[in-house]
Amino acid sequence: MADWGEEDCEFVNDDGFVYKRKKRRLDPTTSAPPPPDPVAEERKQKERRKRALMKLREKYRREMDHWEHLSNTLKSMQEKAQNQLLQRQQMITLSRSVIDSPPPPAPLSESAFRQDAADLLLRVEAEEAIIQDVSNLCYMVEAICNAQEKERMKQSLADLSVWASPIELMASLCECLE
Repeated sequence: MADWGEEDCEFVNDDGFVYKRKKRRLDPTTSAPPPPDPVAEERKQKERRKRALMKLREKYRREMDHWEHLSNTLKSMQEKAQNQLLQRQQMITLSRSVIDSPPPPAPLSESAFRQDAADLLLRVEAEEAIIQDVSNLCYMVEAICNAQEKERMKQSLADLSVWASPIELMASLCECLE
């Protein structure tokens, strides 16, 4: 065993296992880092806050643009559905005038039945178009919500206090190893 003096060694208790080791000495040529400048630290903190706020503002701006786009899409779908409905109604009235002008070859009840069937078919087609447009809109909203949820998950990991100061993290890890 090495012949160390009492001031050159230290006792270490590692989970009940006690042993003696040579003391670690700090190199006198290296000095402790100077304490941080409070003014510079405050300036850095303000810059970090400013960047975080700018990032947050941009995030909200993008989100507002998404919702505005969805709103405009919904309005255009409503207008399109109304235009389609009007066009189909005009076609039905035109076809009715054509059907009504010559003498009806079939009984009157069959003609009324055809008109009712045409009206119902028109309504069903218009409702189908509306349902398809709303379904597409729902898919877009769901995709945006999923993207926002992923972003929130990423942000919650980025906001952990571990990332605030890497120097403190490394110091605490070094303490655990000793």
